[in-house]
Amino acid sequence: MPADHVIVSTTTDSEAAATTLAASAIEHRLGACAQVVGPLTSVFRWEGTVQTEQEWRLDIKTVAGRVPELTEHLKARHDYDVPEIIATPIEGGSTEYLDWLVEETTAG
Repeated sequence: MPADHVIVSTTTDSEAAATTLAASAIEHRLGACAQVVGPLTSVFRWEGTVQTEQEWRLDIKTVAGRVPELTEHLKARHDYDVPEIIATPIEGGSTEYLDWLVEETTAG
């Protein structure tokens, strides 16, 4: 059975870009809350070359049913050609917090 609550993560090249993505997702009720973490050092292969870059991670808490819309929202506003967008299930936690998460992402 899939988890009802998830954390959707992405990375970007600046704190400002991560904060803008976070605010947009929360404003559109695609997530209940978000944290910007960084700077981080990311090492990855891109266009055949190993790259090392400073990035900021954005973690957005949402409900599983909003993940497809949140993914499309992030892709449309992201400045990377192929942004990392990963959904990780939340397996447990405070009932009150998880109830709030549902309320914030489903209220009109």
